[in-house]
Parts: sequence; C-alpha cells; structure tokens
Amino acid sequence: MAAQAVYVYEFFGELRSLVHGVVAGHSDENMVMLAVLKLVDVVMIANLLIMVIVGGYETFVSRIGLHGHKDQPEWLSHVNSNVLKVKLAMAIVGISSIHLLQMFVSIHDTPQQELIWGTTIHMAFILSACILAYMAGPMEAKAMTLEQQAHQVPPQQTPADLTGRATQHSSSPVTPRVPGGDQAS
Repeated sequence: MAAQAVYVYEFFGELRSLVHGVVAGHSDENMVMLAVLKLVDVVMIANLLIMVIVGGYETFVSRIGLHGHKDQPEWLSHVNSNVLKVKLAMAIVGISSIHLLQMFVSIHDTPQQELIWGTTIHMAFILSACILAYMAGPMEAKAMTLEQQAHQVPPQQTPADLTGRATQHSSSPVTPRVPGGDQAS
C-alpha cells in the first residue's frame, strides 16, 4: 500500500509540473504529450499494483466476497494464477509501450543504442506475454476438465434397468459391439 501512495504522490507531482508548464507557456506540443504519457504510465503502474494486490489475495489467501456488488471487477470472478499472470504480462507490455513511445517521441534526444535496447526489451515482453497467454489456454481447459470430472456424479441405475438387462441376458445371446458402430457377426 505504501507503493500505491508513492504513485499517487508521483501522479500529482507530474500533473502539477504539466499544469505549471502549460500555464507558464514553457510547454510545446511534444512536451505536453510526454507529460500526459508520464501520467498515463503512473496510472497504469498504480492499477497494476491494485490488480496484483487484489488478485493475489483472491487467488492465494481468501475470497473477497464481492459477488453481485456493482464495483466488482469483471476479471475477479474467474481469477486464478494463470489469469493473473496473463493480466500482469499484458499490463507490463502496456507500460513498456508507453516508455517506448516516450523514447520515440523524443527520438532526437534519445541515443540510437537506447532505442534499440528499448525496442528489443519491449519485443521480449510481447513474446513472453504471448507465450503465457498461449500456455494459459490449455492449462485452463485441463483444470476445468479435471474440476468437472471431480464433481461429476455417476448415473444411478434404476430397478427397470437391472430387470431389462437380466431378461436380455437370459432370453437372447449378446452380440458384442465393435468400435465404429457395426456389430460383430
């Protein structure tokens, strides 16, 4: 929570400098855009912290119990460690995108080596997020299948079923079933 307070302080500091620069007339269009990108970056990181705190608590500690509440985040109803990892990776890609955009907006002031490294690291984040999302799909499907199998109740046999089988076995020979639907002759 202390980190969240630091980002709130950072946000208002950036907002104050943006307003001061615009009012004083010291800001051009690029400086305003960079300042707004910094504000967006601070908000995204603060939201990431909230997502990790709430999602981690919900996944690893205890259910929060917001079902049906108007302020419940949509993703919280089906959060698990896979969903949390993918959301975290996508948030990191978004934050990295903001940083990369800031570098390219001020391309004349950014060294070429820094641009190359920033782009390479951003591509690594994208690749990692794609791999996590790809792996989460089959893992989620397997978990759902296992959960359904664990909760599945075997069908109950009725006395009529048992009687019908007894008469069938006693009155006519049983022909075995062959895979594919044909009966053996």
